[in-house]
Amino acid sequence: MPRVKGGPKARRRHQRILKGASGFVGGRKLLRQGRNTLEKGLVYAYRDRKRKKRAFRALWVVRINAAARRRGLSYSRFMRGLAQAGVGLDRKQLALLAAGADALFDELVRLARAGLEARPDAQAAEAAPA
Repeated sequence: MPRVKGGPKARRRHQRILKGASGFVGGRKLLRQGRNTLEKGLVYAYRDRKRKKRAFRALWVVRINAAARRRGLSYSRFMRGLAQAGVGLDRKQLALLAAGADALFDELVRLARAGLEARPDAQAAEAAPA
C-alpha cells in the first residue's frame, strides 16, 4: 500500500502559509521557516494591538496633563474636577481639545475648578475613618 502524502489538501495548506510569507526574506519564504515566522508575526500582531491602545492612552494623558498644567491644574486634579462636574468626555477627545481648541479647553478647566470647589473636602471625607 502506498504512503499517504496529503495531496490537494496539503498543497492548499502549504500555499496558504507561503502566501502569508510572501514578503519575507531568504529562507523564511520556505515552508518550515515561513510557518514559524508567520506564526510569530501573528503573535506580535495580537500583542501589539493591545500595546497600541496602551501607548495612545499614555500619549493622551501626557497631552492633557501639559495643557492642564499650563492653566494651573495637575492632570489628576483636572480629571477629578471634570468627574465631579459631570463632564463625560474621554481622554482621546480631551487630548484633541487640548491640542487644537484652546477656548474649549479653557472652559473645561473652568468646569473642573468649579467641580473641585463644589466638593473640596470630598477626598478628606472618603479617607477619614467613620
